[in-house]
Amino acid sequence: MIERYSRPDMVAIWSPQTKYRIWYEIEAHACDAMADLGVIPKENARAVWKAKDVEFDVARIDEIEAVTKHDVIAFLTHLAEIIGNDEARFVHQGMTSSDVLDTTLNVQLVRAADLLLADLDGLLVALKRRAMEHKLDVRIGRSHGIHAEPVTMGLTFARFYAEMDRNKARLKLARAEIATGAISGAVGTFANINPAVEAYVCDKLGLSPEPISTQVIPRDRHAMFFATLGVVASSIENIATEIRHMQRTEVLEAEEFFSKGQKGSSAMPHKRNPVLTENLTGLARLVRSAVVPALENVTLWHERDISHSSVERGIGPDATIHLDFALARLTGVIDKLVIYPENMMRNLNQFRGLVHSQRVMLALTQAGLSREDSYRLVQRNAMKVWEEAKDFLTELKGDGEVTAALSEAELEEKFDLGYHTKHVDTIFARVFGD
Repeated sequence: MIERYSRPDMVAIWSPQTKYRIWYEIEAHACDAMADLGVIPKENARAVWKAKDVEFDVARIDEIEAVTKHDVIAFLTHLAEIIGNDEARFVHQGMTSSDVLDTTLNVQLVRAADLLLADLDGLLVALKRRAMEHKLDVRIGRSHGIHAEPVTMGLTFARFYAEMDRNKARLKLARAEIATGAISGAVGTFANINPAVEAYVCDKLGLSPEPISTQVIPRDRHAMFFATLGVVASSIENIATEIRHMQRTEVLEAEEFFSKGQKGSSAMPHKRNPVLTENLTGLARLVRSAVVPALENVTLWHERDISHSSVERGIGPDATIHLDFALARLTGVIDKLVIYPENMMRNLNQFRGLVHSQRVMLALTQAGLSREDSYRLVQRNAMKVWEEAKDFLTELKGDGEVTAALSEAELEEKFDLGYHTKHVDTIFARVFGD
């Protein structure tokens, strides 16, 4: 995790103090459940809550762990120092470390998912607003980077909205997938702890009991979660890359907001670079780097090994913190993105009407020519535009084979830009609702 790409609310989820607070709540709720079952004395369960307002001493826990070489034992020792050894003697009764560690990790991932879902909501608002603003602002569509047919800037924003809306649905599923807890003992058999304890603790933490665990919660859940983060990151990069292309000097249909006093280059004072979207492309790579390790964590030896542990200590904070930052940054980029409709129209007209070639070809087929002949006639006139800088409509009007099938008026009608926007309302209704 790099402070430069971090926001405080997400960072706080992964702080040692937050982690120890969740550990403590798991242990305290488990004691309450065991006391209700008559497994431990009620006074001991009540005594554990003496630490409910305590800020745990992270340095002291680290000091103990330096001796014990075990983080959960170090925490339990510190807790006993706070509430008293005798009062703490039933804490962690029948539990194993993974009961605490795995349940805590899932609580943290659920909280992270909630922040990410809020981030997506903010981004969706921005994308919808810009789509509505530029609903009918025509720009050239490109395939293979080459001029194709007209679209609108509103449609560009709308398709990004739809993509991010799908990501929101995916992230909700990933949140549900990860929202389980396990308090099932050394190998998941509940041999030394009642399943009712697990149910009680999970209810208190807003989780569902894991249907069947070993010493750990199955890691296919985590793989799905991080894979979803990877998909969201790829969508961020998709949008960022489009903006970077639009900001290229020879395109300049849109650009990132350039604030007063901002500098684009240490060497060239004229530069206004798409630095934010370039940064988003890099952040997307960082988030996706968590996906393969998460997939590899699914395979563990027997009831458990710890090969997953070091991986998750890294990818949990890093992936969620970076994605949180990236979503917030992208929202700011979209909110302030400067759009240039005049440049969009200039680019569209750069090749003097070629964007209407399909309409002309289809009109020729409807006039009785074969598709092969229609394609040949349109292409030979289109190549004059490419190679000799001719005007497409003028060339078509001067081609006897074309005008034998279509009148000049009919040809001119095929160059109406409104033809390409007639179904924009239908698309918008599909994306945003009526």
